[in-house]
Amino acid sequence: MKQKLIVLIGPTAVGKTETSLQLAKRFNGEIISGDSMQIYKQLDVGTAKIMPYEMKGIPHHLIDIKEPEESFSVAEFQQLVREKINEIHARGHLPMIVGGTGLYIQSVIYDYHFTETAGDKSFRRQLEKEAEEYGNEYIHKKLVAKDPQSASQIHPNNVRRVIRALEILHCTGKSIHEYQKNQNKELLYDVALIGLTMERETLYNRINLRVDLMMEQGLLEEVTSLYEKGIRDVQSIQAIGYKEIYEYLEGKVSLNIAIENLKQNSRRYAKRQLTWFRNKMNVEWFDVTNKKEQNKKIEEISHFAAGKLCLKSNS
Repeated sequence: MKQKLIVLIGPTAVGKTETSLQLAKRFNGEIISGDSMQIYKQLDVGTAKIMPYEMKGIPHHLIDIKEPEESFSVAEFQQLVREKINEIHARGHLPMIVGGTGLYIQSVIYDYHFTETAGDKSFRRQLEKEAEEYGNEYIHKKLVAKDPQSASQIHPNNVRRVIRALEILHCTGKSIHEYQKNQNKELLYDVALIGLTMERETLYNRINLRVDLMMEQGLLEEVTSLYEKGIRDVQSIQAIGYKEIYEYLEGKVSLNIAIENLKQNSRRYAKRQLTWFRNKMNVEWFDVTNKKEQNKKIEEISHFAAGKLCLKSNS
């Protein structure tokens, strides 16, 4: 029998954290972060990372496991999460993946094979050498010329992913998107795939308010601390909330402009998240626009999860 798993997804600021805590309490759940940036230490405010005092005794995993200077790949995420799922089941609890990074979550629940993809070590080393000699932009321009779709979604400073996209193209003749389409779409788990959504205007207002709250909570100070430590050109700093403040610290824009850019980029990201989830996954959607009906929605979501996975509720 396949292992049972709840996956709770949705755009930034939609309310996944509170819903996940309610579900975990009802079903003896343990939460695995499905956010590609909450894995980094020192990136707390800007990633809306849950703090220990907010966890209500619910175990949380894959938070604060990497230093800001370290890279992190979807293949590594896949391996770590699958290990956690096994561990949580062994304890007699229900694993729950909660987050908004679509590809990362997709890589776990479907039969994706990253380590078995064709590779060419000499080709990869050549590109790495060129990146060191001529810079990341040089390598990224190669990807722009050969695979503009992938290039538009990978930052030039994420040189590891840029090189990987070029390597897949070199070995298979296919873009990374074409390669992913041919992956086996069999679900590896008995999954209740739950999505939270809300009216766009309401969501965008929540995003804007969240950014204002982040500034009050010390986002500027958090990013300044990273900047003053000399952390540059690494994967973590490409996260929304950090790259915009870095532009301010580098004197490229005013603080007000940086904050407006952060709000705009967050809204655009939320739109991309929803598009990804709707196109790539078979999600059961729940509209949570009306926060006055939050308890009712929790009941609806719990009822769906219990029916889908044959779960017994604690309440």
